[in-house]
Amino acid sequence: MGIDGTRSTLCSAMATPSAKITWSGQVVAIQPRIRLLRSFDQRSHVYQGYVLRIAGAIGGDERPFSVAIGEAAQAKHQIRAGDRLAGESLRVADPRTEVAEFYKVSTLKVVARDPDTRGDAPPWLGVPVPLPTYLERGHRRLDARTYECKCATCVWGCMMAVEIVVDHWNPSKKRCRFETFCYGPVACPRYRAGPTRKVPGRNGMSYEEPDWIDADAVKHRGAGE
Repeated sequence: MGIDGTRSTLCSAMATPSAKITWSGQVVAIQPRIRLLRSFDQRSHVYQGYVLRIAGAIGGDERPFSVAIGEAAQAKHQIRAGDRLAGESLRVADPRTEVAEFYKVSTLKVVARDPDTRGDAPPWLGVPVPLPTYLERGHRRLDARTYECKCATCVWGCMMAVEIVVDHWNPSKKRCRFETFCYGPVACPRYRAGPTRKVPGRNGMSYEEPDWIDADAVKHRGAGE
């Protein structure tokens, strides 16, 4: 377990599989694909695209699976929960550094379009907003259990792959883990922050991210935004 109770592992490169796998199924959820880079009390984000959670068949197996797609693919297809898709993807090179199981999608097709399912209450479904809107809104930490039980299908929820540089004098020394966040309305009744996040540092030190970080990230939004 990581220093803050999340699963944490050493990051290392792995060989990228070359054979693409055919898949099809119904989208259960679509959320932003964002990588979080941490170094003690510093953090930065890389907004990469979107992650699809799909119930269907992949490589001949019937099971739930997840696929990462790029920003351009989402802009073209406007995918939302309920849509039926088909495509081909590679298995991710290192599952410790990716939320999705598969990426680098080709021949992506929308087989059937689901009616608009946005609704007025959480979890919010429908077509997610463009990545710059997520960036503009800012996020708050989200309790991992709350995410899994209540927010895993919401377009405002996000599980991020986190890369931690433990020693900035030795950047090759890294750890990987996953953290959950919420970009949704400040007054969402399902929201629960959970414990603060702790980041390991050199010589056994650790940094605990204070609550004001979350408050500052969303201070420009009203309660209903």
